[in-house]
Amino acid sequence: MKSFIYNGQAGRVIFGAGSLQHLVREIDALGARKALVLSTPEQRASAEMIADLLGSRAVGVFDRAVMHVPIETAREARELARKLGADCAVAIGGGSTTGLGKAMALDSGLPILAIPTTYAGSEMTPIYGITEAGMKKTGKDVRVLPRTVIYDPELTLGLPVGMSITSGINAIAHAAEGLYSVDCNPIMGLMAKEGIAAMGRALPAIKKVASDAAARSDALYGAWLCGTVLGNVGMALHHKLCHTLGGSFNLPHAETHTIVLPHALAYNAAAAPEAMADIAVALGAVHGPQAVFDLAKNNGAPVALRDIGMKEADLDRACDMAMQNQYPNPRPLERRAIRQLLQQAFDGERPGA
Repeated sequence: MKSFIYNGQAGRVIFGAGSLQHLVREIDALGARKALVLSTPEQRASAEMIADLLGSRAVGVFDRAVMHVPIETAREARELARKLGADCAVAIGGGSTTGLGKAMALDSGLPILAIPTTYAGSEMTPIYGITEAGMKKTGKDVRVLPRTVIYDPELTLGLPVGMSITSGINAIAHAAEGLYSVDCNPIMGLMAKEGIAAMGRALPAIKKVASDAAARSDALYGAWLCGTVLGNVGMALHHKLCHTLGGSFNLPHAETHTIVLPHALAYNAAAAPEAMADIAVALGAVHGPQAVFDLAKNNGAPVALRDIGMKEADLDRACDMAMQNQYPNPRPLERRAIRQLLQQAFDGERPGA
């Protein structure tokens, strides 16, 4: 067995159907008394429901979370929290809302309680991303890791099927890259394989019956595992490409991950054969990159960048940006090959064997 270093991330997880009933108890456990509730505009009703559950412990709702966390939005939320005297924030929703909470915590130290309603996994990581002047910058800081996470599968029953599939494959991306990360370790490897397998089982079942409670629970379980992997090991080419495409070209986060992942895996396949074999086994397939592509396509997810707003004329610039500030990767980044990868993702080609 190769040498490794393992550092566990502190955090409290409450998992199970109906777990939301413990919200007040968990706020009290944080030692907090005044919570600002965060959401996207679309999830305002959910945020108000959380505020109602909190009663006098809720000091307000901020419903302006958006993708890629513009720095202006983060500043506005921090100022509102200061003005209202909030001593914690409750983020309900997906990666956009959790990301806003993290951006607030980065400077203020405000403790965050996350209630995920998608499979983004951001709630389990100390990774943050903030977009300023059209450039998304990411970093890692333990201050942004939510102190408590409440996983209630009942809150995901209404997640649209299309969003469920792309959010789930976004989660798979976290675990898949974890398998060949330079700082992977046996515990994270086990969690990655189990997370991919859980998500691989859940997504086709959700596509078939959106309200399948067992599948929703399986998917949220997989999201927890995959997010934990991302929070404990480094990122590689796939995440670099998605941060570039999402932050600089304003592409939707989960859809971008869904489209790019099979191509990033194919790029690294020869340099990380054990990881590819693990991915294939977890998905009950022979070829890992193709299995991820098929999981997306067979369940109605987009598989081409051109279908989510990317312009072919921007591919060269995206390639140039991806070559800068490179993340550690099993295979060295070669500009011509990266440009070809982006073209194949743009066209929606199935990776070769």
